[in-house]
Amino acid sequence: MKKAEVKKLVVAAMFVALAVSLSTFSFPIGASKCFPIQHMVNVLSAVFLGPWYGVLVAFCTSLIRNLLGTGTLLAFPGSMVGALCCGLVYKISRKLIPTYIAEVVGTGILGGIIAFPVASFVMGKEAALFTYVVPFLVSTVGGTVIAALLITVLYKTHAINTLTALLDDADSIRSKA
Repeated sequence: MKKAEVKKLVVAAMFVALAVSLSTFSFPIGASKCFPIQHMVNVLSAVFLGPWYGVLVAFCTSLIRNLLGTGTLLAFPGSMVGALCCGLVYKISRKLIPTYIAEVVGTGILGGIIAFPVASFVMGKEAALFTYVVPFLVSTVGGTVIAALLITVLYKTHAINTLTALLDDADSIRSKA
């Protein structure tokens, strides 16, 4: 295994630990628990690690939260779809604004729609197709704003250069817009 891959695995594990440790910071909206920290971590994972690590971080976080009783099965479709969307958009565009939008659309709309069969058929809850879109949108917008603020601070303090150099991928974060 290459040294860069080991570093990415360690950062991914740190993101999982951060998300799980802050999993008590959630609030209920309807039948779902809104967890903005997951969406912050999705964006950070997309920017620093890429789409596949982002999905891995979202999956591991959702699994651990479910095992600890701080999450529901709805965490899987919401977080994983959002992580994949924003990771792919960042990988292709290297721009932050489209990445933020992809997280919101991926989690809020696509993840909210995909949560319907999970809620209906796996969890046995009665729900309409768009039941989870609004709660997921509230959660993802909050988390994405937190991530955008954090990334802006990292740019202004030039800490972003140090972080990307540590990951041995200096091209990872090239543009701010």
